[in-house]
Amino acid sequence: MSDVKSPIKKVTDKTFVAEVLQSDKPVLVDFWAEWCGPCRQVAPILEEIAAEHGDKITIVKLNIDQEPETTREYGIMQIPTMNVFQGGKVAKQIMGAKPKRLLLKDLEEFI
Repeated sequence: MSDVKSPIKKVTDKTFVAEVLQSDKPVLVDFWAEWCGPCRQVAPILEEIAAEHGDKITIVKLNIDQEPETTREYGIMQIPTMNVFQGGKVAKQIMGAKPKRLLLKDLEEFI
C-alpha cells in the first residue's frame, strides 16, 4: 500500500451537503461503482486533474451502490456521470469516460 494520499475524497449521502453543496469552490462529483469498467478508466485521469487543479476545483467520488439517496436525487441513470456543482447546483454534467484533454475542455470554465 502506498503512502500517497489521493487528492480525491469519497463522499456519502450523509456528507454530500457539507462537502459538495456548501463548498465555496466548484466540486466535480464522480458517480461511479466498483463493477463499472469505464469508471475505472476515468479514475486515474480524475486523479491527475485533481492533483493539477485542486486549488480551483474539488473532485470527489460517490459510489452509487453504497449511496443510493444522492444517486436517486440527481437522477443518475448511467455511469460514469460527473456532475460539476457550483453554488449548490449542478452547473455541468459530463457523461461517460473521456480522455484527459476532453475532460479538461469540459472543465475549462471551472479551472
